[in-house]
Amino acid sequence: MASAISANRAELLAIANSVASEKMIDKSIVIEAMEEAIQKSARNRYGAENDIRAKLDPRTGDLRLWRVVEVVEDVEDYFKQVDLKQAEKLQPGAQIGDFIVDPLPPVDLGRIDAQSAKQVIFQKVRDAERDRQYEEFKDRAGEVITGVIKSVEFGHVIVNLGRAEGVIRRDQQIPREVPRVGERVRAWIMKVERQNRGPQIFLSRAHPEFMKKLFAQEVPEIYDGIIEIKAAARDPGSRAKIGVISRDGSIDPVGACVGMKGSRVQAVVQELQGEKIDIIPWSEDTATFVVNALQPATVSRVVIDEEESRIEVVVPDDQLSLAIGRRGQNVRLASSLTGSAIDIMTEAEASEKRQKEFSERSKMFEEELDVDETLSQLLVAEGFSELEEVAYIDISELAAIEGFDEELAQELQSRATEALERREEGQREERRTLGVEDALAELPHLTEAMLVTLGKAGIKTLDDLADLATDELIAKKRGGEQRRRNNNAPVERRERSERVEDKGGVLGEYGLNEEQGNEIIMAARAHWFDDEPVAAPQTEEAADAESSQ
Repeated sequence: MASAISANRAELLAIANSVASEKMIDKSIVIEAMEEAIQKSARNRYGAENDIRAKLDPRTGDLRLWRVVEVVEDVEDYFKQVDLKQAEKLQPGAQIGDFIVDPLPPVDLGRIDAQSAKQVIFQKVRDAERDRQYEEFKDRAGEVITGVIKSVEFGHVIVNLGRAEGVIRRDQQIPREVPRVGERVRAWIMKVERQNRGPQIFLSRAHPEFMKKLFAQEVPEIYDGIIEIKAAARDPGSRAKIGVISRDGSIDPVGACVGMKGSRVQAVVQELQGEKIDIIPWSEDTATFVVNALQPATVSRVVIDEEESRIEVVVPDDQLSLAIGRRGQNVRLASSLTGSAIDIMTEAEASEKRQKEFSERSKMFEEELDVDETLSQLLVAEGFSELEEVAYIDISELAAIEGFDEELAQELQSRATEALERREEGQREERRTLGVEDALAELPHLTEAMLVTLGKAGIKTLDDLADLATDELIAKKRGGEQRRRNNNAPVERRERSERVEDKGGVLGEYGLNEEQGNEIIMAARAHWFDDEPVAAPQTEEAADAESSQ
């Protein structure tokens, strides 16, 4: 590259063409780099204070070098200014304020200047090459690409992608897979980032999307959009699950993915180093999908708590280990596939839990409503779990229960209301014992139970509450529950008597929404503005005096 500076015209153009072709960048960028290098070297020769420009003709290779000077009346900077007399010699007709060109003879660069010019050209070309690589790959995230392993550094695999390099970090490799330099490897492009050292192309062989892309390459129906992979979960190198659905009723999605004698799925398994893949039919019904996802285990019942994103699965005693899988692998993959936490229990454990809940709720109704055991158990059997449900349900629904009449329903509602009032009075006393101000009880949406919770958390004054942010106070709102069944297993959407406090909010267990939380916080802060001075109204005389000034 050093010889390029002092080379003849043909050699300059040949070098520019060669570098542009080798690095796959625009020739004009190489020409610009050469011009910049020559300018830098010329400033070293003629003085860095000069404004020196260089121009290399990309067609003929002619090189022009000149200094730009300003025409002034009194010269102060002899490097960048000339007087009118001197300017007339350089450019006839020049006037004060003009910028004119002072041609310079070509420079014969020495070894040091040539080395400096070479570094400038290399840096410019390197920057252009990085920009080209980033532009080429920035929109290719999500693709599967093939490359050759260049090296393995600290466990990270560097892959030559032809016109760029990518990296498969240790956590994105398939465990127990041994990369060897020179081997061809396929990977999924996770992301492309522009960094100071150039574009970084991050690859993965462990991501579920890589497996999905491999299936799209092996199964034409997936590539054509007839079959869709709705969910995928992997334990890289060991086992995986995918949920598939067909948009054509005549095509079996599982069979299409398996292929004739398992040819299609085996091609993917081979690429993933023997990873076992369970292909299951996807269903919009969460319970059905959970039953499918836990295959090969048999499921007896599924209980879904959508608000907590948890699924309780009941299996026969002899199916427990199969449902959980080795080291919890089966249930872990099923949980990832469904996007919900899955709790596995045997029928005996589920029965014991139901009996405990039934007993606790029956005892609560028996004590609070002052009814006999039979009546309290009947309420629980009908789905009632809290006093509020009895107190505020439409009386016709309560009277419609077998063995009830309207008179009994009214009496039960009256007792439930009285029990709630007693509970509230007890909470009010507890709240005052905790030292929570009565002013907090006047805020919107807050109940005595909530005030007790605030008091236990050390929030006892309006200022204490006003200092909180909305998200420190509330959590997700809890919705109602429903019952439903499907062909594979009975499903119950249960109302849980126990409440789990959301770590994000002091009152997380009460299900306040964001709007309610904002109202509470703003009402608590209202007293901050009560003491602000209000401007006294002007008297008529004062207003006249001010206007006359």
